[in-house]
Formats: sequence, structure tokens, C-alpha cells
Amino acid sequence: MKEAGWVGALIFLAGVLGVARTQPKLAGAFRIVREHDEVFALPPPAQLHAATLGWDAAAVDLLWASLLVDYGIHWSEHREMKTVPRYIDSILELDPAYEPVYRFADTMLVYRPLQGTADDARLARAYLERGTTMRPDPARAYLQLGQFLAFIAPSFLSDPDEANRWRKDGATALGRAVEFGAEPDEALAASTLLERAGSPREALRSLQRAYAFTEHPSMADVHEAIGRKLAVLEARAMIDAADATANAIDKKWKSTLPFVGRDLFLLVGPVVDVYRCAGLASADDPACARDWADVNGEDLMGQ
Repeated sequence: MKEAGWVGALIFLAGVLGVARTQPKLAGAFRIVREHDEVFALPPPAQLHAATLGWDAAAVDLLWASLLVDYGIHWSEHREMKTVPRYIDSILELDPAYEPVYRFADTMLVYRPLQGTADDARLARAYLERGTTMRPDPARAYLQLGQFLAFIAPSFLSDPDEANRWRKDGATALGRAVEFGAEPDEALAASTLLERAGSPREALRSLQRAYAFTEHPSMADVHEAIGRKLAVLEARAMIDAADATANAIDKKWKSTLPFVGRDLFLLVGPVVDVYRCAGLASADDPACARDWADVNGEDLMGQ
């Protein structure tokens, strides 16, 4: 009995020493495995139809549930997640109109664990643009696309010019959403974004369309608000056009006939290129207009 006790103690001691020697190495290996990218076990999207044996709808639900679970686990464990596009591509291969994917694709990409990038924002935009043709409710699809491009995505872009273009595209998408039945208030937001992006003409056209789409009595308040904003933009556009024409006339005067007075130059009329404007073929050419009433600032600047 005494010898058996010693043998047991020696075995226990050997076990403790073995664990002590192997545990650090195993812990290091486990840490390395956890830090590596996960293996996505499914076949490429093009082969999924064959792999599901016709159970496409069930496979889509299973993939979506797995994506939600993995997304939550990665956030809770503070681990990078790069498999979101693989999940989305697989789901859309089986069901191109799967609504939940389009509703949450932008969030899962740009706010993925641990940090979305500009490439993630571009990929999210591609999915949302695809959704405008695949989703059953185009108003919601364009509204989500416009809000993403105008308010969320620019913060992930490092190029200010690219961010400004995205805001402009977002405003255009918001205008399209209103045309498809989204809340008319979005038209006012879209016009403001277009103005800030340096596109007053597009802002004016966007409001003109929204004004026409809100003539129903139930939208009287919004229709009136859009009308007020439209009147301001139209007045501003007229003033800008007049200023552009006046500046262009002055520039043309100083570059062609500076030795005559401005009043006489206005009386003489626009100076045109004789060779370009000879004959009937040039009758519709804006650069060949013979009267100030037929030209504008852009025509003068282009001469």
C-alpha cells in the first residue's frame, strides 16, 4: 500500500510537470490559430446550387443565421472578420433578391469587426446599387443607398474629392427615392447636399421633380416647403446667370474691342468668328448668335 501511494504521487507529479512544460507552447499555438483568418468552408458561389441539392431557400436561411452569429461572436471577442463578403455573395447567388442582406450589408461591411475600410465602403455601395434593381421596394432601396452615400460612406474615404462625389451621388439617389414614393422631406435634404457639392442646377432640377410629385392635397405642407425652397433656388439661378453673362460680356469686351465704350460694344452686339459663322450651317451655333438675347455667359466664355 505504501509503494502504491508513492507510485501514485510520482504519476501525479509527472502529470503536473508535463502540463507545465506543454501548456505555454499549446497556449501560444492556440493564440496564433485564433489570430488567423477563419476558413470559409463553403464552395464558391457559382457551385452552391449543386451543393444545396435544390434546398436553396433553406441554405440561404442557414447562411444568414450563421453570418449573424459569427458577426456577433467576432464583436464580442474583438476579432477581425473578413468573411462577410463571402457570406453575402453566397446568399445572393442562391437568392438575388434576399431582402435582409440588402438592408444590413452596408452596416456589416463598414462597421464590421474591428474596423471597416474604404474598400469595404466601395463594396457596400456595389451591393446597395445592385439592390436598387433587385429589391421589391425601390423607394426604400434608393433611400438606403442615398443615405449611405451622403452621410455614412464619406467618413471612410480619404480623398475629399471622392467623398464629395459620393455625397452628390447620394443626393441624386435620395431624389430618386422621392420619385418612387419615399418621404418628400428627403427632396429638401437632397437639394441641400447638391448645393453643397457645387451642383446648383441639379439641386434645382431635383426640387422641380419633387414639387411635381407632391401635388396631392395630403402633401400640402411639404409641397409648400419645397415650393419655397424652389423659388429661392430659381431666383438665385437667375441672378447667377445674369452675373455670369455680365462677367462674360466684360471679358469679351476687354479682349476684342477695349478701345470702344461698353455701351457701344453692347450696341454692336456679340463679336463672332467670321469663318466659323459664315453660311446657313452656323445658324443654330450658339457661338454665332448675333444678338445678346440669344447668348448666355457660357456661350460667351466658349467663344
